[in-house]
Amino acid sequence: MDVSILLLELPDQPLAAIRGAFEQQVPAGWEVRAVPTTTELLAAVRDDSRRQIVVLPQALTGEDTTVPRLIASLRSAAADVPVVVVAERGNVESAAQAIRAGASDFLVCGEQLAERVATLLGKLRGLLEALERNRRLDEDNAQLRRAIQAGGALVGQSPQVRELLEHIRRVAPVPRPVLIVGERGTGKELVARAIHQAAGSASRPIVTVNCAAFSDALLESELFGCEKGAFTGADAARPGKFEWADGGTLFLDEIGHMSLAFQEKILRVVEYGTFTRVGGSREQRTTARIIAATNRDLAAMIRDGKFLADLHDRLTFETIRVPPLRCREGDIALLAQHFLEQFGAEVPALAGKRLSAAAVDALQQYSFPGNVRELKNMIERAACRDTAGEITAADLGLPELVESAGGDGSFSARLHEYGRRLLDDALHRSGGNQAQAARDLRLSYHRFRYYLKKYGLR
Repeated sequence: MDVSILLLELPDQPLAAIRGAFEQQVPAGWEVRAVPTTTELLAAVRDDSRRQIVVLPQALTGEDTTVPRLIASLRSAAADVPVVVVAERGNVESAAQAIRAGASDFLVCGEQLAERVATLLGKLRGLLEALERNRRLDEDNAQLRRAIQAGGALVGQSPQVRELLEHIRRVAPVPRPVLIVGERGTGKELVARAIHQAAGSASRPIVTVNCAAFSDALLESELFGCEKGAFTGADAARPGKFEWADGGTLFLDEIGHMSLAFQEKILRVVEYGTFTRVGGSREQRTTARIIAATNRDLAAMIRDGKFLADLHDRLTFETIRVPPLRCREGDIALLAQHFLEQFGAEVPALAGKRLSAAAVDALQQYSFPGNVRELKNMIERAACRDTAGEITAADLGLPELVESAGGDGSFSARLHEYGRRLLDDALHRSGGNQAQAARDLRLSYHRFRYYLKKYGLR
């Protein structure tokens, strides 16, 4: 954290001794600046992009202001700037006067100045860190509010989510197919909608089709449309999703569930932008951008002859990987709060509930195989179960963590032993380097340390 300590060093009240004491003890990244007038001090507080601490003499002789007035002006320029008042001599009353005037602290010069400055710097550093945490919390809350208003935006502050958003920003303007891959429940459709929005297509249609929900015959009619009399029940011509999405985005979810025969038909649309309605003969054109998603291993399906390599090549102009929730460092608590607020907005009778510290800790220790979708369902169920206004760990209904491996050959015991072996092998390969072992297992360092403790490894 970069910090400027601004000393109001008036011509008739030099603070050279204090400036020297600060300069000798400030942490790395901090600077000490002497400012000769209150006007320049206020300008520096307004304009400096660094975090600031202001140091004022108790008696502002020669200046057309008083300490209380100057502190009020400083607070107008930067509401949370810490202000320290210094005096040659002091007592309890003079310190109380400074605090009443709005000062954050009071410093008395003298023989023990160096020790007092060291103590003061420690307190100020803690204060600035608390202010920074509050600032980040305000940003998180603002993001939550924007997400709730948007009805389902990507929520998260982790490095993984920041990287994902940057990838979306780069890909969105290029009108080519995108393949989104990730485990079930990670929010692949939200990513598709984010690409659509970031491409400046908000006013254009985005149409979603779950390819796993239809047989080939129904999927063909759903995507390409049909002519009157094409099959029993086709009483009128009907456009398909490619036509509905023309000029916008067509999101093909669960594309790994398509048969090889149907993949051939999709390949033609992706490659040439043309298709024919079921029962029709006239070739139709579409300008819909295709975004596909899957939780399957398409490379393995290609090796097994279950997915067309050509279709994979056409769809992967760009591939976006959505990280699982367990790998999103610090996002679990943020998302839990988001879903709790969102659910409270939908069901006013359940509004205002909060998560206990124990509940947040339990959530952060759980691996979430169902990812964000599982967390959302869990929070909504917990809000309904809670009867006291504070959601506890018991309200969450989390599967019990395995405390010990045991020797009974049960599923839990065998799972525990397998996890222990995974960590042990990773540590062995990395030569005991825990950070490298965590990366090899695609775990955050903190979660890796949690598992080390859980499995009794050193």
